[in-house]
Amino acid sequence: MSADIVLTEDTLRYISLFEAVTKTNVIDCMETEDKLVYVVEKGQGNTAVGKKGEHVIKLKDLTGKNIQVVEYSDDPAQFVKNVFHIYDPQKVEIEQRGNITHATVTVDPKLKGRAIGKAGKNLRIARDIVNRHHEIQSISVD
Repeated sequence: MSADIVLTEDTLRYISLFEAVTKTNVIDCMETEDKLVYVVEKGQGNTAVGKKGEHVIKLKDLTGKNIQVVEYSDDPAQFVKNVFHIYDPQKVEIEQRGNITHATVTVDPKLKGRAIGKAGKNLRIARDIVNRHHEIQSISVD
């Protein structure tokens, strides 16, 4: 079973702000220490980001947090690709490892370190957001 999505008052306010600025529909919003990850409806990713990233820049100014926009997909591999889209993902392989579903994402080798993040932070955030929507419990970057 996918992780439950729990929205706090803060995340609900962030969603309202995001929808007002971008005129797109948010499916999910996950808040971390310094980042807000928004999952928008399929086909709304570019609209949500805005021309030259204008919506993301405005939202960063308003919230003081980095903004990541992920376009939703029913296809787990495509969704993982969408989560890692800024790292130029080449492929995603999903496999069963015992009772855990694991995804391996192959990204641009020059961006691998950034995809993982300091002490694995970006990878943890990616795993959490993917797990909220699909049956994938672990992710590694190749």
